[in-house]
Amino acid sequence: MLRAVIFDWDGVVVDSSAHHERSWEILATKRGLPLPTDHFKRGFGKKNNVIIPDLGWANDAAEVDALAHEKEEIYRSLVREKGIEPLPGVRALLEALRESEIPCAIASSTERANLDLPLDLMGLREFFRVIVSGEEVVHGKPDPAVFLLAAERLGLAPAECVVIEDALVGIEAAKRAGMPVIAVATTNPIDVLGSADTAVPSMADITPRQLASLAGS
Repeated sequence: MLRAVIFDWDGVVVDSSAHHERSWEILATKRGLPLPTDHFKRGFGKKNNVIIPDLGWANDAAEVDALAHEKEEIYRSLVREKGIEPLPGVRALLEALRESEIPCAIASSTERANLDLPLDLMGLREFFRVIVSGEEVVHGKPDPAVFLLAAERLGLAPAECVVIEDALVGIEAAKRAGMPVIAVATTNPIDVLGSADTAVPSMADITPRQLASLAGS
């Protein structure tokens, strides 16, 4: 029986990749910092306190925090300026799950302000009973902490929750949490998502019945 669905955020609820990638570019130019061509793919799904040292920008915790804060401020300014929309199929899926009285949660590596702003702009807040951001856990994905905390706040065992993910580190985190996971090929080709229980081309291809079948597997 499907008891709850836990959504990743970037690449699952919204396609924010262009805004995020551009915000890294703006910050690198502003600060005169090097930015490898593969930086975005390499850091996708990870927390900024992992990405920034990996880029060679800083290792001191205070410097890393300052750069991370500046990057996310740039990101949110881009969201306000250019807008943001849910991925095709997301709203319909959320409505169907609400009709079936299946609670939904968000479990993301991003900071809370990056969730709150788009949720309000898109009018989606009402669909999520629980929201867990990267600021609430010490270790980001592939550590399972963010998913385990979401399940705890839903009042459910991990195995009772189905996760929807797009990032490889997110799929690993869900599996380590003991949760069935469906992967969506938003940011990675479907043929590399084999570690998930199943994979689909887009959010529009996910149905409550499919999620329920994963919960019962």
